Amino acid sequence: MKIPEARVPVLLVHGIRASATMWRHQEQTLRAAGYPVLAIDLPGHGKRMGESFTVPTALAAIDDGAAHLGGRVLLVGLSLGGYYAMAYAAQHPDRVAGLVAAGCSAVPKGVLLEGYRVLARMIHRLPDRGLWLHETMARRLLPPAGARDVLAGGAALDVMDAGLRATSTLTPLASLAAYPGPIWLVNGALDHFRLNERRFLAACRNGEVVVVPGATHLSSLAQPERFTTILLRVAGQVSAA
Repeated sequence: MKIPEARVPVLLVHGIRASATMWRHQEQTLRAAGYPVLAIDLPGHGKRMGESFTVPTALAAIDDGAAHLGGRVLLVGLSLGGYYAMAYAAQHPDRVAGLVAAGCSAVPKGVLLEGYRVLARMIHRLPDRGLWLHETMARRLLPPAGARDVLAGGAALDVMDAGLRATSTLTPLASLAAYPGPIWLVNGALDHFRLNERRFLAACRNGEVVVVPGATHLSSLAQPERFTTILLRVAGQVSAA
């Protein structure tokens, strides 16, 4: 008789200004398929709004999530969460059975990052610190369900500069090279954060690029069914291994 394979626990890490609620669709589907799953809030986001965002506090939040799930997980991060997932996997390879780094195949330095920081500072000077713009863009660029999910946890309007400044100190290419396990670089076909995709893939010891058709940067929200299908495939592969 074939013994059913154990389902790998899945830890989900959100993007900047968002929160754990952005993963509602993936959480529901993964849990229904039998996977233990947890979406965390990084410092300064969601239920942790107001906390200081630094590299150590962000990595500690991921470590707490991994411990909650038993200590060894399929680690999934999107955008900001992807950069910290890569850093965590490099530091704690024994706790990461597999890594999905989504929407983060661009080196977070130089013109791309500095331009983003300047724009974030300008938006933060608006009377509502950019809340109307944040909510309007979410509703215009995402399907209704995706917009509801990403807005449900509130908008972390005050974390942008600290988050981007901290992220500029990370070395994702070195982190990918240091992590020995399987890596999936998942990017929306229309994502501007694919800028260094080939370099990121070349840095992986055991890597694969997966492109989500029709998806923009927030691929898990823009194309939730396609993104979740990819996660289910990856989780199955990691569980079998």
